[in-house]
Order: sequence, then structure tokens, then C-alpha cells
Amino acid sequence: MTKPIPPGPEALYLRRQNENATQRQQLSAWLAQLEAQGYSPRSLEGYRDRVLPFVVWCEDRGLMHAPQISLPVLEGWQRHLRAYRKADGNTLAVNGQLSRLCAVRSFYRWLLKRHVILYNPAEQLELPKEEKRLPAQVFSEQETRTVLQSLDTGTPLGLRNRALLEILWSTGIRRMEAASLMLCDVDFTRGVVNVRQGKGKKDRVVPVGRAALGWVQRYLRDVRPRLTAHRDSGHLFLTNRGTGLKRGTLTWLAGQVIRETARLDKPGACHIFRHSMATQMLDNGADTRHIQAILGHEKLETTQIYTKVAIAPLQRVHEKTHPAERRRRKKARQPEAPEPDGAAVSPDSAQG
Repeated sequence: MTKPIPPGPEALYLRRQNENATQRQQLSAWLAQLEAQGYSPRSLEGYRDRVLPFVVWCEDRGLMHAPQISLPVLEGWQRHLRAYRKADGNTLAVNGQLSRLCAVRSFYRWLLKRHVILYNPAEQLELPKEEKRLPAQVFSEQETRTVLQSLDTGTPLGLRNRALLEILWSTGIRRMEAASLMLCDVDFTRGVVNVRQGKGKKDRVVPVGRAALGWVQRYLRDVRPRLTAHRDSGHLFLTNRGTGLKRGTLTWLAGQVIRETARLDKPGACHIFRHSMATQMLDNGADTRHIQAILGHEKLETTQIYTKVAIAPLQRVHEKTHPAERRRRKKARQPEAPEPDGAAVSPDSAQG
């Protein structure tokens, strides 16, 4: 009788791991570690939403533990993402697929550090090439003013909303940053807004125009005292209950003003004011690095996307140098030629 072949080191390791934590339990431990490192609740939610579907997909195939995951398994997940259709019937954008795959790779890097896996198969995965997309929509200066002037500032909430949207346009701050503004964050003397713990938990100081400050002063004088009759959370922009506005409320508010009040057929909400501010300032000659500092971009490459949307400089060059435009201007400058002496007289005038 032949003796059974004893299991090799890898089989023994896999057996031990199968008796320990599952991928789902490891995911919870990873998120707890990220929280201890200071990651924001929103970032933790994003990582969870990107990695948990992969864990569930593996569980449906009987793959409960991280050492069971190989490169072919990850490639299967990648094919699944490519074929996946959302509720509206559309496929995931390439960047959406990429963000999910990168999150899984980060998770597996952590597992490798903790010696849960012997090697990281996600490092061998060939990721799709990132798409360089321009901002979907921006306002012209006139469209921006149309949106702002469509608000009824004779009502308390109309005046509050006008002050809020003026701040978004003037400073280019994010929705989250606007919702987090406290009363003490606006410095009327210096003409700045202090953004505290913005994206990446970074503070920055942003200039704000006098026009926007004027609307904020009107709001503080005429409206905010009414909203704080029973409670004051300390936020700059408040609800009727004296609490700060939530991010979802800001999105709904801005979208309603754009499409319902101003009747502009453009998608987007709060972020379109950020895109528009950067594009309009670049059109007017602002330096890219100054826009980078205002927007709080870590990399200049992120800000340079707006240089591809700021079309005014290219339009001026096109008008000056394109042959058709040069000919049109030349014709416009030429005076009309006078009629020569002895010009032919029409038969009708001759009969008269």
C-alpha cells in the first residue's frame, strides 16, 4: 500500500489560512486600520464600496480567503467589471473600473504586509489606461449671472441661497468645504475664506470677492438671526432648524436653481461653479499655479485640465490667424466703393 503524499508548504499554509479570518473579516480589519490612521469617514466609505463587491463576488464562487485569490481570479473580476451594467443600463466608465481595481490592489498590499498572503497577485494585474476627461460642463460668465440672478432674494432662503452660490462661484470651494464653513471662517477684513480640513484634511486660505462678501453680509444681517432662533450650530449657512446644511441638500439646492429656476439645460450642481470659476479666471489671464492654490489641488496636472477648457485664448488666436477670419476682417475694414460716373440707369428709372 502506497503512502499518501504529504501536503506541501503552500497547501499547509492555505489550510491554516482557511481556518482563520475570511476576506470579509480582513476587509473590516483593514478599514479599522485606515480609520486609526486618520482617514475620513467618506474615504472609508469609498474603500468599502469598492472592495466589498469584489469580496461578495469571490464568496459567490466559494473563495472565502485571501490566499485562494490568484491572478486569474482577479482577471475574472476585471472582466466582470467591464461587462457590468448599472441600473440605468450603462456600463461602468473606464475610470470607474480603475478605481475599483486600485482599491482591491491597495487591500491586497495591506494583506501582504500582514503576511496574510505570500505574494500579491493584484500587482501583476494589467490595469486599464486612465481616461483624461475634461469637466463635463462649465458656465459662461453670462450663464453664471443668469443662475445667480434667478434667485428671489426677497425671501430669507432665497437670500441665503444667493450668498451660498456666490461663495461657491467666487472661491471655487468644494461642496463639502462649503457645508463645513463656520461663521468664523469668513474674514471680511482680509477678504478671504479659511477652508479647514478640506480634501485630504488640508487647510488653505482662499480669496473671496467683494461682491460675494456683500451678499454674505446681507445674509448675516437679515436672515441668519432668524435661522438661529432656537439653535445655532455655528455653521455659516444654516437650515431653518439652525443646523448646518448637508452635502446632499447643497446638491439638490444648486441643481434646482440651475435647471428649475434659471432653466438652463445643463447637468451638474455645486461642482459646476468650481469648474466655471477656474475656467473663467484662466480665460481672463490667471496663472495656472494661482488657480491650483485656490482650488487646493495637490498636483499641477489636475489644474491643467482646465487649460483645455479655457477656450478664450485659443479663440483670440484663431480669429487673428485663420485665413477665413482674416479675410472677413479685411472686408469689414474696406469702405464701400462709390458708383462710377455714368453708371447704367435701370429701365424703370429711365421710364420715370
